[in-house]
Amino acid sequence: MTVTLGEEITLLSLDDESGAARERSSAGWAVAGGILLELAMAGRIAVSEGRLEVTDPTPTGNALLDGRLAALDEWARRKSRRKVSDWLSKDQSRAVRSTVESLCERGLVVEEQTRVLGMFPVRRYPEADGSVERELRARLTSVVVHGAEPDDRTSGLVSLLHAAKLHRLAFPDIPRKLVEPRMAAIAEGQWAGDGVREAIRNMQAAMVAVTVVTTTTVL
Repeated sequence: MTVTLGEEITLLSLDDESGAARERSSAGWAVAGGILLELAMAGRIAVSEGRLEVTDPTPTGNALLDGRLAALDEWARRKSRRKVSDWLSKDQSRAVRSTVESLCERGLVVEEQTRVLGMFPVRRYPEADGSVERELRARLTSVVVHGAEPDDRTSGLVSLLHAAKLHRLAFPDIPRKLVEPRMAAIAEGQWAGDGVREAIRNMQAAMVAVTVVTTTTVL
């Protein structure tokens, strides 16, 4: 089963048993960034000097990506300053919801509704089919821990996880200092064309900026 980068990050962030989201804020930015990166790799958008441009609004055939592409195209048409950070801030929550809905439709997680203190409704998404996440974690371990050569999609995923500082989600049992250098090397590698590499650099900078602002606001 083929899943998107955003779906992979979401699977890593959801606790398998409880369905609770871990590293919620940073993972949310990474999910939104993953959708942008996927669209950039598909030739649908371009990023230059921190600005977004929809270069091809043609649907990709993936419902999750196409929904966000249509929303991005509409947004871009109304904005003169199409900053990556602005779109990530605007779309982060919707991107996460759309991604979780997609995972539910694929049967990888299941929605459970509970109430906190008997009053406040809470939705959680425990694992229903763990085969995709197991393959994902095995692939990340092979590339980051054992030094296997990553394909472009895995390199993109590692770049997103590194930019959002989600090392612990990907490798919960390994100290960050043991995986961070390898993840950084992959993120900085020459695995993609110039346009996609520039998109990644811009999204990394944007994710760092919005994560810092969010953290500062919470503190």
